[in-house]
Amino acid sequence: MIALGDLTWPEAERLAAAGAMLAVPLGSTEQHGLHLPLSTDTDVAVALAGRLAARRGDVVVAPPVGYGSSGEHAGFAGTISIGQEAVELTLVELARSAAETFGHIVFISAHGGNSEAATRAVARLRAESRDVLLWIPGRTAGVTPGDGHAGRTETAIQLALDPGRVRVGLAEPGNRTPIAELMPVLRTGGVRGGEPQRRARRPGRRVSGRGCRTAGGPDRRPAGRGRGVAPGGSGMTRVAAGATG
Repeated sequence: MIALGDLTWPEAERLAAAGAMLAVPLGSTEQHGLHLPLSTDTDVAVALAGRLAARRGDVVVAPPVGYGSSGEHAGFAGTISIGQEAVELTLVELARSAAETFGHIVFISAHGGNSEAATRAVARLRAESRDVLLWIPGRTAGVTPGDGHAGRTETAIQLALDPGRVRVGLAEPGNRTPIAELMPVLRTGGVRGGEPQRRARRPGRRVSGRGCRTAGGPDRRPAGRGRGVAPGGSGMTRVAAGATG
């Protein structure tokens, strides 16, 4: 893999002149249940960019954008959100600057909460006649995305990337409420916010009129018997946004 940060400026100039594409991983720093690290979305985006570079010799991988729109996770220690407007502006300015060197740019977003802002940013950039693409894993026509935030899919990926960073013993089943029902609550009140409620002692769990809800955690049911959906990022889960995170 050719990492932009490892290059000198003349090396970057030569690669760009030869038609290299710059791949920019987009992630987040947010809670992923009790068992996955805060950098999970960023880790996935970096891994995907690395796989792309391994398949194509003309790809240069930029340092990841590790902060995204994660407002629904406010209240969980370690979550850092910069919001929709900041994400959009960051990507627009980043690509405008990168385009001074690279004629081809692709954003690889592994956080569902970035989807709307990234889509708007790319639309603005393409309107400026810049060759910029956005790829969101799972957003393929006719394909149903995997389970939700911090569920089986993200847990399996993180185990494949670095099993030592997964606290397997702390994993719990996620919220199986249909995402269409969860979305209004999450957008208005967040995972831990919303109407006045009692909170259980265990982090990521809340008690509301609908009972105990765990933010994150893999669905332990066998495959083929439905999917668990746990509260996710801004814009929420792959089920809602056709993306990861």
